[in-house]
Amino acid sequence: MTNAITRIDLHTHSKKSDGTLSPSELIDAAISANLSAFALTDHDTTRGIEEALTYAQDKPIRVIPGIELSTSFGSTDIHILGLFIDHTSSLLQQHLESIIDARNERNVKMCTCLQAYNIHVTLPDLMDEFTDSVITRAHFARYLFEHGYTKSIKEAFERYIGNHGPCYVSREHISPAIGIKIIKEAGGLPILAHPVLYSMSKQRLESLVSELVTFGLIGIETTYSTYNTGDTLQMKKLAKKYGLLESGGSDFHGALKPTIHLGSGRGKLFVPSTFLDALEARLPQ
Repeated sequence: MTNAITRIDLHTHSKKSDGTLSPSELIDAAISANLSAFALTDHDTTRGIEEALTYAQDKPIRVIPGIELSTSFGSTDIHILGLFIDHTSSLLQQHLESIIDARNERNVKMCTCLQAYNIHVTLPDLMDEFTDSVITRAHFARYLFEHGYTKSIKEAFERYIGNHGPCYVSREHISPAIGIKIIKEAGGLPILAHPVLYSMSKQRLESLVSELVTFGLIGIETTYSTYNTGDTLQMKKLAKKYGLLESGGSDFHGALKPTIHLGSGRGKLFVPSTFLDALEARLPQ
């Protein structure tokens, strides 16, 4: 007799990066969404994992320790998910400290630029307001909106900090190959996150996947909140061609992305627990 297939979500964010729920609140929300398991994959940080694991101990849900690493492939930002990581790995934490240092250097430059537009914000201001979070552009946008500098978070990106805004500052990224290496060193499984979002041609995306497989890529997100049917089929074909396991998730951020719901994305997302079974079977013994 086989176990019933249940709904899971392998791509979520808490307020430790740019989500709006605490790790504990995220667990309660996941239970309310009838998930049997979910992965906490905050951007470039594992600060929420211990809270999530502790809070979930007596709850009817499984928490997968994860992370989402920011990398770059040429001029394109590429995100690599790490599932089943050892979040206590000292080597992992050393890598994350250097990544966060690079973020903070960028954040100081963005603050300086915004000050030239009579927006009074400093990195300490952001860190005080968003305690124990890795400061991202989402936090800048929330700060500008909540302090009355813009009428919406969307406006903050459009006027100031979006990719083409006057105060956008790029930061030094690691390569996807290094991201994969970091995840594998921490005992995790590296997954290419939301490849459709990179707006690459089919040829360039396949070139990326082919290269990353040589560095140890294990899986690819074939199921994601914003994919249409054609996107999903394309990703499944790519996974099959390169022997990659399937993964998927909502990329839930809470109120920051109000149209994306935990577990169900925009309403039709269903990530089956069979994905998790196959991934777990590939863990190093």
